[in-house]
Amino acid sequence: MRIVSAQELESWLTSGKVLEKDMRGPKVVALENGLFLKIFYTRRHPILARLQPAAKRFAKNIARLDQFAVPAPKLCEQFWLGDNCMVSACTYRPLPGESVEQLYRRQPEQAYLLLPELAAFIRRLHQKGIYFRSLHLGNIIVLPKGGFGLIDILDMQFKGRALNSWQIRRNFQHLGHYLHRHRLEQFPLDELQRQYTISP
Repeated sequence: MRIVSAQELESWLTSGKVLEKDMRGPKVVALENGLFLKIFYTRRHPILARLQPAAKRFAKNIARLDQFAVPAPKLCEQFWLGDNCMVSACTYRPLPGESVEQLYRRQPEQAYLLLPELAAFIRRLHQKGIYFRSLHLGNIIVLPKGGFGLIDILDMQFKGRALNSWQIRRNFQHLGHYLHRHRLEQFPLDELQRQYTISP
């Protein structure tokens, strides 16, 4: 992976729009050319950070999802930020559409109508052995032509077999915690789980 200089990064941050950040700095930036810049801060040991950069794991997950025909962002480039090769990053073409969370906040009745389809999508992920710990309303995209895709997919495991009952229950618990943290307790999680149990 090439090394992006501080000057090049500053140019991106100055001309782009920061979409997500935390106390460490910008995490997702919309660039002028339509691509998104994603920065992966890490707390891993320096050796592991260099040997297993988060940008490469992100790219690998995109490739695996493509094999399962699950829509995800299109990767463009992976690189290091700075000479110490501690922070990796990438650019990608974002999925079109809006998140389920955005739809629910804007038009809750429309989101409710999508529950059977959303439940079936989650069930297909679980049947394919995809354990996405960060599976929540902000990371599931409603595509313009129908169906769903996934974003922010670093925190993902491919089990090689359908998820067991504990993993499924745990995944929905994470979703419940997300709803609570984001003050979305009115989202019909119970109905989503009911639809999940009757999905083909």
